Formats: sequence, structure tokens, C-alpha cells
Amino acid sequence: MAAWTWRFEKADGTEVQPAVRPEEFTTQGDAETWLGEHWKELAEGGADQVSLFEDDKEIYGSMSLHEEGAA
Repeated sequence: MAAWTWRFEKADGTEVQPAVRPEEFTTQGDAETWLGEHWKELAEGGADQVSLFEDDKEIYGSMSLHEEGAA
């Protein structure tokens, strides 16, 4: 079974530890729901962007955690 995980990064792509510890998710939808529930805490904790992986394969990435237009 595939494991869906998030990678948390600063704006320059440097990996950081998340403010909220995620689990390994069994579906993409579960992973995305979790991010939707915790993105503000993650951004406030120092993560600027995230990438989603299915096992070792990057599905999409460098998605900003900052609200559009926020300074």
C-alpha cells in the first residue's frame, strides 16, 4: 500500500521540521485534508511551502502555505 507524506520547506527549498507532526496517510485525499486543517499552524511554525509524495515519488510540490497577497 502506498504511503502519502508531506515534505515541509522554507522558501528556498530547505527542509524544516513541521510545527504539527503529520502521520503517513493511506490516500492522497487524507493527506490533503490534513494539510487543509493544519496549514496555518504549519506556516506560523516556520514552513513556507510543502511537497506531497507518494512513497518516493513527488506528486506535486513547492505549494505555498502563505495566503495569496499576504506580506
